[in-house]
Amino acid sequence: RTELNGVEQLIVRRGQPFTINLHLRSGEYQPGVSVTFGLITFPFRGPQPSDQYGTRASFGLTDQIDTSRWSAAVTSPPGYMVSLSICSPPDAPIGRWRLTLGQGGLVEFVLLYNPWCTGDVVYMDSEEKLMEYVLAQDGIIFRGSWKYLIPTPWNFGQFEDGILEACLRILEMNPKCLRNPGKDASGRKNPIYVSRVLSAMVNCNDDKGVLLGRWTDDYDGGVSPLSWKGSVEILRNWDTNACQPVRFGQCWVFAAVACSVSRALGIPCRVVTNYNSAHDTNSNLVIERYVDENGQVVQKSRDMIWNYHCWVENWMTRPDLKPGFDGWQAMDPTPQEKSEGVYCCGPIPLKAIKEGELTYKYDAPFVFAEVNADVHTFMKHKDGTTEKIISSVQVGLKISTKSVGSDRREDITHLYKYPEGSDEEREAFTKANHQNKLLQQQENAGLLIAIKVSAEMRKGCDFDVFAVVTNNTPNGKKCRLVFGSRAVSYNGILGENCGFKDLLNLLCLSPEKRVPLRMNYSKYAENLTEDNLIRLAALLLDYGTREAYLAVRNVVLENPEIKVRILGEPKENRKLAAEITLQNPLPVPLQNCCFTVEGSNLTGGQIITEKLNSTVEPGQDAKVKIYFTPTHSGQRKLVVDFDSNKLCHVKGYRNVIIGK
Repeated sequence: RTELNGVEQLIVRRGQPFTINLHLRSGEYQPGVSVTFGLITFPFRGPQPSDQYGTRASFGLTDQIDTSRWSAAVTSPPGYMVSLSICSPPDAPIGRWRLTLGQGGLVEFVLLYNPWCTGDVVYMDSEEKLMEYVLAQDGIIFRGSWKYLIPTPWNFGQFEDGILEACLRILEMNPKCLRNPGKDASGRKNPIYVSRVLSAMVNCNDDKGVLLGRWTDDYDGGVSPLSWKGSVEILRNWDTNACQPVRFGQCWVFAAVACSVSRALGIPCRVVTNYNSAHDTNSNLVIERYVDENGQVVQKSRDMIWNYHCWVENWMTRPDLKPGFDGWQAMDPTPQEKSEGVYCCGPIPLKAIKEGELTYKYDAPFVFAEVNADVHTFMKHKDGTTEKIISSVQVGLKISTKSVGSDRREDITHLYKYPEGSDEEREAFTKANHQNKLLQQQENAGLLIAIKVSAEMRKGCDFDVFAVVTNNTPNGKKCRLVFGSRAVSYNGILGENCGFKDLLNLLCLSPEKRVPLRMNYSKYAENLTEDNLIRLAALLLDYGTREAYLAVRNVVLENPEIKVRILGEPKENRKLAAEITLQNPLPVPLQNCCFTVEGSNLTGGQIITEKLNSTVEPGQDAKVKIYFTPTHSGQRKLVVDFDSNKLCHVKGYRNVIIGK
């Protein structure tokens, strides 16, 4: 199951026999002849490989293969050519190995994890899931907001030329390997250890890792994280530039690269997205947010709520924990907080998060807070005083991943948390000592405020949003309503004003009052970040009770659709064309338009770039034709990115079924 890696080198999976044919220089092989095999891991720095670390082995021929240890058997009749079947134990260290045969022959090969082998700790018993979580070279990552989920295509490309070499180099460049190569090589038996290494090495905060993060609009010296369409270019750039970090990444890029590396090494892996993801910096399971008297967030605390956050889940057993915690393990390569002195996170069983087992390894409190933290909102007055205000913000919503065998979304929230208000949820919070959630009472407020939006909010259009005040009391209420909007990045950093309204004397009669706020393209166009996000905040002050109520909602402006039309019948090794079109939705012309395209086993591991020389007027189509030659049959994704002066990094894709 390594044929997609090509035939440049021998690549095999542990716990599974492979065959070597020996062509003898003279004489015939006869049964009973003694042959001794020697095995060492390489390249090797520092101490020599050792039996103690499991990085060296010596064994002879046996009558038949023993899959529990290194073994070899002859499978051919006597003659000038000898077929040897060789097998590794299912817990052998992964990586590069060198096999010697007596005083003569030498074979080098790469050993990977084997999720098809029942004795391997990454074993997965579903062929359909293995096709998705190990062999699939493309997928979908969910971005946007919990009210408007955006499926974004990604080319993982773990079998493209040079990618496995880059993945092995990541293992060899990690600080643990540089400090103690023998112990590190031995540690590669264990996917828990390797997952933790990958979590640290995909970011470069402590080491010669792959990606440098950047969460501002300044991408000088690199490219916007939104420009990436896949992991191949990132891993190749890192590998060919002396392990200098690739600039720049954000959470979905870190997660996608970690997924590519995990799959390349043989660990089943998937990217997940947590909407309204809490970043708890002080481990108190509470996110404290401060707003000014206009309802706008002021950065008083390092605690944040990200619009969404992506990490990965790796599949393995956990023999280091008590029974029942095998399966999916959350692992986060985005550098947020240090773990054991290093910017890494996980792996931690999803079940440990769900059950509130915060003492389990690794980093359970941080991941638990991401999906369960309580949110307290305070108003900071001009005189410096603060008061708590009523606000309903939930974290850990619509935790999502791509479904097996389709591009549909699978909701996996139930794997991380029990239903809100259930007995099981209360028990998990009790274990986690999450007293804020246990003591929280549902406010039966006389006034409620919510934000409603228009059905369509396309980038380039004007549209209305609404603050909706519900009065549950029999009497009218005199209030002040401050309704504002600001551009915001996906990780919660606020930008400039996009529209504002302050009503000093709003009479709220039963049952509800709707107050519109007009969002004009001329106002928001220059303030939007590449995330296309606007944060709406409605602050209601009841003059009678002096209570304050806050509603916050992020809205995503919809990009235009990229249409991909395949011209001709897709066949292996036959040149194919695709027509790619995008209609300009903006009231202004588009200049410097550029389409970039890539796809595993479609574009030869390369990125195809097509630039338009002409300006695209409002309502007109930007259109190009590209040519490519598929190399393998099966379903593949052609991933497209469109960029211009006013419309940045619009993503699209087309599934292409390649025939033999």
